[in-house]
Amino acid sequence: MKHQFVKVAAASPELRVGDPAFNAKKIIEIIEEQSAKGTELLVFPELCLSGYTCGDLFLQQTLLDGCLAALKTVAKATAGLKMLVFVGLPLSAKGKLYNCAAALSDGKIVGFVPKTYIPNYNEFYEARYFSPAPEEKQIIIPEAILDGSIPYMVRELLIRDENRLAIAVGCEICEDLWASESPSAALCRRGAAIIVNLSASNETVGKREYRKTLLAAQSGKNLCAYVYASAGVGESTSDMVFAGNNLIYENGVCLAESLPFSGETAEAEVDVGFLLHERRRQTTFTRVEKEDTFSVAWAHFFGDGDLTLRRFPQLPFVPQGKELEKRCGLILSMQSSALARRLSHTHSKTAVIGISGGLDSSLALLVTCRAFDLLGKDREDIIALTMPGFGTTLKTKNNAISIMQAAGVTIRNVPIGGAVNRHFRDIEHDPENRDTVYENAQARYRTMVLMDVANEMGGLVIGTGDMSELALGWCTYNGDHMSMYAVNSSVPKTLVKSLVAYEAKRLGGRMEVVLKSVLNTEISPELLPPDAAGNIAQKTEDIVGPYELHDFYLWCFLRRGYSPAKTLYVAERTFAEKYDRETLKKWLVRFYKRFFAQQFKRNCVPDGVKVGSVSLSPRADLRMPSDASASLWVKEAEEL
Repeated sequence: MKHQFVKVAAASPELRVGDPAFNAKKIIEIIEEQSAKGTELLVFPELCLSGYTCGDLFLQQTLLDGCLAALKTVAKATAGLKMLVFVGLPLSAKGKLYNCAAALSDGKIVGFVPKTYIPNYNEFYEARYFSPAPEEKQIIIPEAILDGSIPYMVRELLIRDENRLAIAVGCEICEDLWASESPSAALCRRGAAIIVNLSASNETVGKREYRKTLLAAQSGKNLCAYVYASAGVGESTSDMVFAGNNLIYENGVCLAESLPFSGETAEAEVDVGFLLHERRRQTTFTRVEKEDTFSVAWAHFFGDGDLTLRRFPQLPFVPQGKELEKRCGLILSMQSSALARRLSHTHSKTAVIGISGGLDSSLALLVTCRAFDLLGKDREDIIALTMPGFGTTLKTKNNAISIMQAAGVTIRNVPIGGAVNRHFRDIEHDPENRDTVYENAQARYRTMVLMDVANEMGGLVIGTGDMSELALGWCTYNGDHMSMYAVNSSVPKTLVKSLVAYEAKRLGGRMEVVLKSVLNTEISPELLPPDAAGNIAQKTEDIVGPYELHDFYLWCFLRRGYSPAKTLYVAERTFAEKYDRETLKKWLVRFYKRFFAQQFKRNCVPDGVKVGSVSLSPRADLRMPSDASASLWVKEAEEL
């Protein structure tokens, strides 16, 4: 285990009903395969040593003895492995028969967990054979002696690794998940970050979707990882069929799943560190220390193998595949509905917005048009201003005019060069000195123009800056930093591109043409003069770094709670084909320095709707003093 990632797998082995020796052999083959991959937690289905569909054979002592012998064979196969393995078997104790999960590690039987809820409806007849988990805290199983250990059967068992005390594994069996008071909920309150489920849930039409809904909800509300292994095609088909649905969830998100009837093993690296971070963050998660019926068993199953970590997308704020279009539509609806509410509440006659011809202002204009359409207001009451300055290029100016024309809004052209030069004379600043004063004077003058026009026209100034700029402080204080409602304030730069592309496709025609031009324009504040050829000379990502990296670092820092070391480790594997380690480290150090130093700008941002899982507003997700020190984070990052 590195950086609190745990390699887990759920498998449905080849099986013969009533043949424990054969089943043990197939289970051991998978254990050996997964050990070679560095898997630390491996889960097999319910009653996998016997087969779930044995019927009255469960009452035969011969089968029970055969399963116990097979269990010992499997347990010995785990000797020397850094792995915790769960297998299912029927187990007799105190004159009753229990449907149990056995936990195995390093050649030993760590303990047994009996099934709590025994289904006896529809196609299930388990109460004919099995008793529900007993009330006793522990029942000794002397028949299971292995290497001198006498394991217990415990209704609710936590398994911890002696070297990783903060991480515990809990277990429940099939129907336990479907019950209203699942054991996993109580196990999580006692500290279990990973829940395993040994299941034999048969396949019927629509059941897979419902099963996935349950797993998503259970892992989400309990802030846990959930590893679910289900019986496969080797089971009897006299009355049922089993598809081998193996699923791995983390906090409501499916990390891996096997296709029905495929025999595939589901594998994933679950982020226990993130789960513990979420439990600290969400104050409604209740941790109970009282043991009650709980017992703790100890094992050594966390290794130090490397991680592949292919689970993280390079653009974590941007949905992938088919979800992207649906999500873009939803976000634009959220932004426009929020703005419409603000315009209605303030009885604003107009909306005033500065259009640069870049991504952010284009998105803000698109959102404003949607809001006016919702309110049934004439788009001519959207006052859009282009304010060319010292760095404005012909391309961006044409983009600005074209998008305003395509949107059907009122266009104003207010060149700012002359006024800013007069300002330079007033404050005795040499305009040949292209310093911060030279740049910020333009941004602040543009904001003054927008505010004054809004006062003149009875309107609101619509902010255009995005969340990535706020994170890095790449905005002028009381310049483009300020507005009367900031519609893009929780939209990261990487998502802005997707939203603009979505609207381009949806609107088509002239608007699609100009938006594609905007998407193909370099990101720049255009505050320094163009180059000799008239092209943009001041390129934002050359100065502050690639937005795709800073958005990734922001997501790691705020959404996942990662340390600098863990962030760099994950980034190396996520961006392996694009950036080397030194480049990633360089911009990571820059991220922490800028993020902490620029908090004063975020502590006084205007209102703006939160649309995603992260917001930088002090009234939403981020409450941080402006003078907080970055030294801990920067030192760790620099010394990596």
